[in-house]
Amino acid sequence: MSDETPDSMIPYDTIVQEALRAVVGRVLGEIVEGGSELPGAHHFYITFKTHAPGVSIPASLRERFPDEMTIVLQNKFWDLNVREDGFSVGLSFNQIPSQLGIPYSAITQFVDPAVDFGLQFQATVADMAPAPTDAAGNDEEQRERPPVEGAEDGSNVVSVDFGRKK
Repeated sequence: MSDETPDSMIPYDTIVQEALRAVVGRVLGEIVEGGSELPGAHHFYITFKTHAPGVSIPASLRERFPDEMTIVLQNKFWDLNVREDGFSVGLSFNQIPSQLGIPYSAITQFVDPAVDFGLQFQATVADMAPAPTDAAGNDEEQRERPPVEGAEDGSNVVSVDFGRKK
């Protein structure tokens, strides 16, 4: 027997990533079905690749966030529309209303700090390492984002990273 794990002919990592991204769509879909009101203290931090295929954001935001951007769905958002492949939402940045379209494949992180739940995804945009960015600048002052790494603290964070042995 060999100690090396053979390369899988089944793309398990891709299948799992797609399934976990579907969780984001289901959660957002339930918010829309409930009248676009977030129940209780729930609110979401959604981080996505700004240059991923299918992302639609104003040019000023793409310039300000050339790699990754985090939006917050909490108090002031409108026109949340959930589709099979992504969602769109209206948000205000520095008191300028903007419409954003985000495919699920562009999402790298989804966090609901109210219940200490988070998902991290492998970037599907090839070889795009996160670059430092400015704060999102939403109109409302937001709570500090909880750390996403480390399920040792009892959080419900799910991080999937499939490394291949060669």
